[in-house]
Amino acid sequence: MNFIAIKQRLDLYEKLMRLDKPIGTLLLLWPTAWALWIATAGQPPWLLAGIFALGTVLMRSAGCVINDYADRDFDPHVERTKGRPLAARQLPVSEALILAAVLIVCAFFLTLPIIREVWWLELIAVFLAASYPFTKRFFALPQAYLGVAFGFGIPMAFAAVTGKVGALGWILLLANVFWALAYDTEYAMVDREDDLKIGIRTAAITFGRYDVVAVMLCYAATLGILAMVGWNLRYGAAYFAGLVAAAALAGYHYTLIRERDRAGCFAAFRHNNWFGAVIFVGIVGELNLKPWLVG
Repeated sequence: MNFIAIKQRLDLYEKLMRLDKPIGTLLLLWPTAWALWIATAGQPPWLLAGIFALGTVLMRSAGCVINDYADRDFDPHVERTKGRPLAARQLPVSEALILAAVLIVCAFFLTLPIIREVWWLELIAVFLAASYPFTKRFFALPQAYLGVAFGFGIPMAFAAVTGKVGALGWILLLANVFWALAYDTEYAMVDREDDLKIGIRTAAITFGRYDVVAVMLCYAATLGILAMVGWNLRYGAAYFAGLVAAAALAGYHYTLIRERDRAGCFAAFRHNNWFGAVIFVGIVGELNLKPWLVG
């Protein structure tokens, strides 16, 4: 195999793992960062933070490969996905499965320096990532299942820091489920017509004409749960300023999706990176910057 052929192969691997589209990785990374900073009171060991950051990239990449394997016969019929490597038959299925296995093994070895409780949670995370694509065949709200899969870095972060997940970890995971329902319903609104033709189940189809209302209610539930967390932890102005900024962004997303225009819905989905980011900035401000400013 010559250099050009190798480069073409690597380009296909990059596309299969969505490394050229980092939005998915960021949507996994933000809730994990929320949990890591909260669990450590704003002082996460940098080695641990690095392990979770790289693990997020590896697991998201593996999840994308498995998703494309599961949807390889559906994706050719969807305008947005028909060019994916497995849909376009540019890569053999066996090669994709080997790639997914390598990514999962790398992610597992990455967590070996962390306490054993995290290993068991990682096995659950792998199961969630591998099974999510198949829920679109029968589950009316696969986006809720995705929220658990995308947010499983939350209980893993608490277990890594404290040795257990605790109620706070599960409550934060619930907040992420509502957030994922919001942003992935926006994503599903882009493909609704294609999904109806091929028989895929999505929240956008289940919510029907109430899809926009459902998205906004999910944003409200996310922010309500996070506000409750902040109140119980006695967080102050910096944390709640982050939630207010996130609420403003959710309001902006309403303006993008209210007409159900495909481009607007996709833009709203991508913009959720900033929703997660401003919440994280609020947490950092509360735990790291506020004590320094007061001192």
